[in-house]
Amino acid sequence: MRRMCFPKLLGNTECHPHDPSPLSGTLVQVLWVLPPGWSGGVKRYPSTQHPSCLFFQYNTQLGPPYHILVDTNFINFSIKAKLDLVQSMMDCLYAKCIPCITDCVMAEIEKLGQKYRVALRIAKDPRFERLPCTHKGTYADDCLVQRVTQHKCYIVATVDRDLKRRIRKIPGVPIMYISNHR
Repeated sequence: MRRMCFPKLLGNTECHPHDPSPLSGTLVQVLWVLPPGWSGGVKRYPSTQHPSCLFFQYNTQLGPPYHILVDTNFINFSIKAKLDLVQSMMDCLYAKCIPCITDCVMAEIEKLGQKYRVALRIAKDPRFERLPCTHKGTYADDCLVQRVTQHKCYIVATVDRDLKRRIRKIPGVPIMYISNHR
């Protein structure tokens, strides 16, 4: 027979019946409460609470027209899936989209050589906004993460798992990706 735990989130004003002290405003406690009759008691797992201004409905910087930072592999996957990049972004968000490419991403596409000349032609499209980079080096993933951390006004378009994992750690930054050819 399996033990079943039921999570209970305690907010800022609530407190646990066995602990009468109120919770602080910067910490939300997650309690796993066992059903009656089971031994083990209550386990507490503290987790930090992010500011509500970073959620999408409160982030006023993130609104139409959407500025979308495009990664190299997102362009390559859109070519393989035969998608028009700008049109599929507009279909996804139901608003005007401005795809943005940093100098690092452009340099990465140029380094890929003749095989990816279609991706280079798409990246040089006049509908794409070119963002200059001031740092040294041409590693595009670090450039995108740094830019998104400084300015929370971008949506990041990528298919790279490692980059998605790094961006998910930054609160308030949406990710756009291609799956199932759309």
